[in-house]
Amino acid sequence: MSNEEVYTISDTAFIIGNFAVEAMLYEVACYPSPGLVSPVSNGAHKDMNYFSFIDSTMALSKYFTLFAQKGLGDSSYKEIFKGIRRLGIDAEKEMFAKTKGVNTHKGMLFLMGISCAAVAKAIYEKRDFHEIQHIIKMMTKGIVKEELSTLDQREDLSHGERLYLRHKITGIRGEVEAGIPTVFDFSLDFYKACSHLSINDRLIHTLLGIMQICDDSTILYRHSPHVLEEVKEKSREIIANGGMQTPVGKEKINELSMKFIERNISPGGSADLLGVTVFFYLVEEYMKKST
Repeated sequence: MSNEEVYTISDTAFIIGNFAVEAMLYEVACYPSPGLVSPVSNGAHKDMNYFSFIDSTMALSKYFTLFAQKGLGDSSYKEIFKGIRRLGIDAEKEMFAKTKGVNTHKGMLFLMGISCAAVAKAIYEKRDFHEIQHIIKMMTKGIVKEELSTLDQREDLSHGERLYLRHKITGIRGEVEAGIPTVFDFSLDFYKACSHLSINDRLIHTLLGIMQICDDSTILYRHSPHVLEEVKEKSREIIANGGMQTPVGKEKINELSMKFIERNISPGGSADLLGVTVFFYLVEEYMKKST
């Protein structure tokens, strides 16, 4: 036990880390989430289930607190980003150890890790909630050019790197460098606008809202740009029919769930953005009460 790590953690970091875990559990708990893992279905996944996601979330839980703690200080935005990426390597190893090598949360870890650190930095600097997006942009400035535009054809490319070489899609790196616009410019307001729904229905409705616009790298990696456009169009059609707010919309979502399983379609990127949407909703409510 002599090599055991000892941490100094502020209460704020624990609060932010807990919001991240809560948001991730919300994301996996809702149903019917087309093609995704839920308590009812494994979706279009044969190597993971609801319990895999609980295991993975708990393996990562301490790291979200540690990411937040990195933001609670005078380090520059770039230094914070470098620090959380180093931490992220350890987090990813723990996730894979817990899931026996299955990638349950790699994208979520990246998005949520940056989000936790940026929220903490905003609170530390006594900034408004709406300034968090700018902090994320400053933390990740240049990441696409530094990490994607210089890729060669080496063997150990990640899914995102392969997609960039194949389709010039900047993926999750492009999303964070732009300040996670899917969430800040769209899905956060979308989620707030359907507060009249039950928590489950609100989550599914928001998921479909995100799927309308998300260049989902999980779909692209498994399939093609054509299938991605088809998913977006189907999602737009369902939202136009009322989504989780109408019997017709609900019926269409159930149909979509069955088709996604048959065709092995999983909107994993949209699921990650749903989790981040819930996280920022919780953060915004907390910051309102704290001022």
